[in-house]
Amino acid sequence: MEKTLLLLFLFLFLGRIIWRYILQQLNIRHLRNHGKEISPVFQGVIDEETLAKMVDYTYDNSRLETKENLAEDILELAILFLFLPVLVGKLAELQLHIIWQALIFFGLLAAIGGVAGIPFDLYHTFVLENKYGFSTITWKLWLTDLIKSVILSTVLMGFMLAAFMAFILYLPKTWWFWAWVFFTSFEILLMWLYPVVIAPLFNKYELIKDEVLKEKITSLMAQVGLKAKGIYQVDEGKRSKHTNAYFTGIGKTKRIVLFDTLLASHSPEEILAVLAHEIGHWKKKHILKQLIFMIAASLVGFYFIYLIVNWPPLYSAFGLKYTPVYAGLFLVSFYLSCAGFFLSPIGAAIMRRYEREADKMARDLVGTSEPMINALKRLAKDNLTNLHPHPMYVWFYYSHPPLIERIEYLQKMV
Repeated sequence: MEKTLLLLFLFLFLGRIIWRYILQQLNIRHLRNHGKEISPVFQGVIDEETLAKMVDYTYDNSRLETKENLAEDILELAILFLFLPVLVGKLAELQLHIIWQALIFFGLLAAIGGVAGIPFDLYHTFVLENKYGFSTITWKLWLTDLIKSVILSTVLMGFMLAAFMAFILYLPKTWWFWAWVFFTSFEILLMWLYPVVIAPLFNKYELIKDEVLKEKITSLMAQVGLKAKGIYQVDEGKRSKHTNAYFTGIGKTKRIVLFDTLLASHSPEEILAVLAHEIGHWKKKHILKQLIFMIAASLVGFYFIYLIVNWPPLYSAFGLKYTPVYAGLFLVSFYLSCAGFFLSPIGAAIMRRYEREADKMARDLVGTSEPMINALKRLAKDNLTNLHPHPMYVWFYYSHPPLIERIEYLQKMV
């Protein structure tokens, strides 16, 4: 059985590596073949020089992603087959309480992964993004963000892990259910707290300042029975020139957030169209649907982990002489992560459907598709978006329809 489990892992792990590489190569080859074509929908908006810059930006990001993926794969193999048996053995010899062992175990693994990722983040932020004129972040702010993120993730993940281990230790027959209840409650609490407690640790959030725009927003939201108090602008320009808008929070903390860079570069009509798109997500209950799916999927996941986490072959397949449950949690999560990779197209397809629904509602609220079309064109140009992704790459990864396809869809509704 140990050999079967090991072969299953290698099949999933190597399959992920190979399929990820194939998709990247398909995407790059497709860009080489079509990267010089300016689609009719972008005629007069993007010139050859800008298009060439878009292509180069996609190439550079793809190369960096390939190197980062390779480094992560090598590190994961080293942890599983070299570091993991030694770490588990050393922790067992310390004779600490199992909850403390689990905290040290996952803390060390997280630290290794985090440190390994720093060079790639530095290169992306200070080299690649600078090359294309996007990065505005200072070294001081980057380091401050890193320290805050480490402290925050340590506290939150440490609290969650300690709770899981306590359930396993003191409720051995039903821990999977209580862990699921705790996990679901904790996730909902974080979603509620994020806009008002966590996000403000990194950025300054303010109500929309432009009074004329605020009046238009109030009128737009009144069409769907919403109040305008949940519309904020955020000072993301201190880190990057990229533009964006997003929906966050639940209940009384739900809000729509617009980047200050978006407000500075888009017309009021385009901003209203982008806002209407976010309202579409709000009114179509896309966040709620995702939350319900997460709750259901996590219930199945916790029960699956409960069934096999104490299975001896799981440990012996990776050369572990000791069988602490926290090591089993790590191994099972690794299998689930590899398997989940191949399920990505399902979630991506659902998200693309949500985006089309939000686009349609944006058109209905504004009364025309033109402002949204203009906004998407500007977003593509300002963010150097890849206009020619391979259909297979889109199918597997994209949470939004490709921009050309999205604009053509909106044009049919003008």
